[in-house]
Amino acid sequence: MLLRLLFVALGFLFIQGNALGLTGCRNVRFANVGWTDITATTALASSVLEAIGYTTEIDILAAPVIYKSLANADLDVFLGNWVPTMVADFKSYQDSGDIELIKENLSGAKYTLAVPKYVYDKGVVSFEDLIRFKDNFKRKIYAIEPGNDGNRIIQEMIDKDAYGLGKFEMIESSEAGMLSQVKRAFKRKKWIVFLGWEPHPMNTRFEISYLSGGDNYFGPNLGSAKVYTAVRRNYLKDCPNVGRFLMNLEFTLSVENTVMDLILNHNESPEIAASRFLNNNKHLLKQWLRDVKYYSKKEDALKYALKIL
Repeated sequence: MLLRLLFVALGFLFIQGNALGLTGCRNVRFANVGWTDITATTALASSVLEAIGYTTEIDILAAPVIYKSLANADLDVFLGNWVPTMVADFKSYQDSGDIELIKENLSGAKYTLAVPKYVYDKGVVSFEDLIRFKDNFKRKIYAIEPGNDGNRIIQEMIDKDAYGLGKFEMIESSEAGMLSQVKRAFKRKKWIVFLGWEPHPMNTRFEISYLSGGDNYFGPNLGSAKVYTAVRRNYLKDCPNVGRFLMNLEFTLSVENTVMDLILNHNESPEIAASRFLNNNKHLLKQWLRDVKYYSKKEDALKYALKIL
């Protein structure tokens, strides 16, 4: 009799949880490409979900691996789909339906080659100017981690001898490694061309200028970009409560720059930076948790998040 009652109770909880789209959805598996902006947004999302009863995992992987893992349902969510630069990486998965782009979570971003302003003022204002000053740059373009979409674009330009860059060399490193090189160049007033983007504290830490003329590779308007949330196939259907949260989740350049500054310039962990930011900006929780329930309960999630964050 006790076993029967237990099975009935468990069955009721399963049905109730499934109706809310909670069963099998408690652990949310995030992908992170390792950039500080995506580290920041993922930490923000993860902190909110954990405050309302979920658990989260964050795997740092190269972009091609992320999309393959989403397609294989080994990951659930990726907040860092930069369009148009990442289109070549995810389009086939999107066309097959294995990956779904569900929401633009950031607009006003940009992603292209940049130089120090003191270099820009010397006449390097476009991609076509790089070849004229090739010796000043020592024929090097500094990029980030191998497998990154920006690196692929740079290598494509080199391979095609676009803008006369055929004899240039791309120096792959990491975001931190590239920025260390930029910092050294600024300190010595050396010439450097590197992969730059916004949002990122590099835009306030260094006086940099973005190069025009790269529309055919990085897109128009200085690599103007939108960032989308991607999920595995049917994730919103399978996990509608998390799905509602993801559909509410939007960021601004100011939000991301602030959290990234805490991580990069104040040496705070992503988790601490996210918690500190959310504690000082609780108004965002009202937007992000609209119509979202606490895990396994029919109660509004906002009151729980406000107590914890």
